[in-house]
Amino acid sequence: MSTQQAALELSPSAQSAQSKPAPAATAAAVASLHARFFSQWSPRWLALPFPLFLLLLWYVAARFEWVAPQVLPSPQSVLLTFADLVASGEMFDNLKISLLRVLLGFSVGLTGGLLLGVAMGLSPVFKDYVYPLFKAFSQVPVLGWLPLLMLLVGIDEALKIILISKAALVPIALNTYKGIENVPARYVEVARVLKFSRWQLLWRVIFPAALPPIWNGVRYGFTHAWLALVVVELLASSEGLGYMIVFGRQLFQLDVVMAAVVVVGVVGYTLDQVLARIEVILLGWRRSGF
Repeated sequence: MSTQQAALELSPSAQSAQSKPAPAATAAAVASLHARFFSQWSPRWLALPFPLFLLLLWYVAARFEWVAPQVLPSPQSVLLTFADLVASGEMFDNLKISLLRVLLGFSVGLTGGLLLGVAMGLSPVFKDYVYPLFKAFSQVPVLGWLPLLMLLVGIDEALKIILISKAALVPIALNTYKGIENVPARYVEVARVLKFSRWQLLWRVIFPAALPPIWNGVRYGFTHAWLALVVVELLASSEGLGYMIVFGRQLFQLDVVMAAVVVVGVVGYTLDQVLARIEVILLGWRRSGF
């Protein structure tokens, strides 16, 4: 037998070794299959299993009475109560009041936060005077201001708007200040080489470069405003979603409490997603570079 024929006639073990894929190739194939499978699913769909698991756990706990029905109503009971509240108009009336409050308070906080953040970012002297006091002010939570403000302005709408606006103002002002402060110096140098005026420098360089952190502050500010709204309505209100939670607890109507809590969570998440979509529109240009 010639050498060439011997080379062609491989032993069974050698043929088996050649037929097995290399470990690196196997790992690459598995990774490719994993990517193709999960790429067919939106991140929103991938986020569904955990809430569905919690809903199933809630149903099982209520079905087998792991917790007393008076304490943990079943999902069916909460759904029926929600339908009754919607049919009577009570849910929409309280939701409308809460939305008006949070939008008004957030608008005040947004305006004040942007003005304060821009002033601190553009004026080092102003920042040196104001920033220490601002940091101290921001460390006091919303509930910390409640007793003092109740004495000063009472428990009417002014109290709620002030606390909601304070909750929104702090993250908006801080992110605006940090966004302007962290604008790369090379952008400013290029603008000066091009002999931009001060207004051109602000509107064409500084503000566009600082917009991503500013918008993050806007989203955080709205989240804080929504949380502050619920807290204020829990403690000092006779209307709104927070009041529905307190009123249901006082009457031991836990199905009303759960329905209002679910609405608070769903509405808050929906409003945040609206801001996220606006962010995509405003900052789409960053995909192609600044």
